[in-house]
Amino acid sequence: MRKAPRQQRSRVTVDAIVEAATRVLARRGWARFTTNEIAAVAGVSVGSLYQYFPDKLAIAEAIRQRHLDEVLAALSGSDEDGDAPAPLPRRVERFVDGVIAAHSVDQALHRVLVDEVPLAARSTYPEFEAEYQRRYLALVAESGGPGDGADAGIAARMLSSAVEGAVHAAARRGDLEAAAMRTELVRLVLAYLSDRQSAG
Repeated sequence: MRKAPRQQRSRVTVDAIVEAATRVLARRGWARFTTNEIAAVAGVSVGSLYQYFPDKLAIAEAIRQRHLDEVLAALSGSDEDGDAPAPLPRRVERFVDGVIAAHSVDQALHRVLVDEVPLAARSTYPEFEAEYQRRYLALVAESGGPGDGADAGIAARMLSSAVEGAVHAAARRGDLEAAAMRTELVRLVLAYLSDRQSAG
């Protein structure tokens, strides 16, 4: 962002711009995503928009940051075990439900963000990446398996890559919310974790 909003009115303006931009990007795609239309939908002047964002790519980055926050919020539910630890299949089901929920918020927007917008690598969001990987690492560690912490870290990254690839492909095809997709994703994660357990 060009300048951070400090006053309440400024924060409201920035929120309105990002909300409007999210709708425009999902509906129009990256090629027809313009600051003029964003400003019109947000009900602000183009000058006001440029006070906070130097160009449309900066706005897209703000949209992406909000999406990443939604991903973590959706995954947070998978940590809730209650009084006693749930069996591994139940933990995996909750985890998969969180992943699917995170990517189902706005599938049209998600497809544009993944396929069209020339955004920086996600590694430029180190806090998000660390927390995202921590959730996979917890799932791997709780399931048991061979090796030390380094091996578990590699396993977590392998699992997150596999799940992400499957979920992104399903979102592109429009079948992310199909019951069979959830069943197969649970089966994939369980098979990987169970294989690691048996190798321990």
